[in-house]
Amino acid sequence: MSLETMRPNPTWDAASHEETVDALAARENLTYTVWGGDWCKDCRALLPDFAAALEAAGVPDERIEEIAVDQDKQGPGVEEYDVEYIPTIVVEDDGEEVIRFVEDEDVPPAVWLARELEGDLETETA
Repeated sequence: MSLETMRPNPTWDAASHEETVDALAARENLTYTVWGGDWCKDCRALLPDFAAALEAAGVPDERIEEIAVDQDKQGPGVEEYDVEYIPTIVVEDDGEEVIRFVEDEDVPPAVWLARELEGDLETETA
């Protein structure tokens, strides 16, 4: 089941977020698993811009999995990935979790994940 909240925000301005888009585009092997609910106000506020950032970065749909949870936050993979809050975005590299965004970060998911990915990439090349 897909999430309406993962429909890209058409007013999101990729040019104003060039560093974020570049960081998301730089790692072509990553997969993004997004747990959310169309009923959730945090998901409605955060996920459309995140989807727009992924689209601007050219991340193909087959590398994005959208998982809808019910109002009790139950759904596929919730227990396996220890999802407690939504939205939760798990980024994996070859099946291994690299980073995780959880609803209460202080910046939007695309920006937060891009920062973390840049730091991870710098560590790998150092």
